[in-house]
Amino acid sequence: MNKKILAVLISIAGLVLLGLAIYYWLTPAGSLPHFFPGYQLNSTHVHVKHGIAAFILALGCGILAWFVSAPEKSAKKEIDT
Repeated sequence: MNKKILAVLISIAGLVLLGLAIYYWLTPAGSLPHFFPGYQLNSTHVHVKHGIAAFILALGCGILAWFVSAPEKSAKKEIDT
């Protein structure tokens, strides 16, 4: 797979996880969609830890995309004098 495509896909995953973290921080557990981890019927509790976990994964995706998109180092030839 091309490195540019891989970096873009990882970046998109990171942005989705960042949005998910913000959503967890701003939405009470009773208002989350039913398929989200942490959903609790009629709960006003906000899942801060779920948001922190999603944020850490988003940071990890950003770091991984940065390393994947880095230019390759060429082998330097030693010059004999």
